[in-house]
Amino acid sequence: MGERDFPLRALAANSAQCTEVSLSVTPPLTRKVARADRDSVKVLWDMMGVELPTVPCLSNQCHDRVALWLGPDEWLVLADEGVELPAAYPGGSIVDVSHAMTGIAVSGSRAAWAINAFCALDLQLGAFPVGMCTRTVFGKAEIVLWRTAPENFRIEVARSFAPYVWACLEEARREFLA
Repeated sequence: MGERDFPLRALAANSAQCTEVSLSVTPPLTRKVARADRDSVKVLWDMMGVELPTVPCLSNQCHDRVALWLGPDEWLVLADEGVELPAAYPGGSIVDVSHAMTGIAVSGSRAAWAINAFCALDLQLGAFPVGMCTRTVFGKAEIVLWRTAPENFRIEVARSFAPYVWACLEEARREFLA
């Protein structure tokens, strides 16, 4: 795959190992932004194959796909590459952003600390529990932040901002490198 598919390949290859904060590039995914009004959410989630959360900042996972709540009528649906998701929905909209975004996994005992170096959210487990997600600002980049486990986060970011976000995370974890 070319640099278009993995804009972080070179950065990840040169990244030092660190047990407190580990960074990795997520595998290519199918990414769709779906929008629908409250009256047609059920129809859209049936089409997507995953329940679209209606509670703010939560995610729902079903087998090979997950839906992240981004707003009252907006969700980011992630699925394994090759999983067929609908391309259109007459009662709303579906936009394929698979090639516009990329993912960074941040894990380890200091993962929240490293993210907090550039993002002012309270990432303590009680305030930002597993399954919570939000669209926020990381440094000067807009991201979608999702907590996948107590010490694991996923950042979805526009490909053009991915090297910047990666560099910020590298800077934040520098003090933990042996």
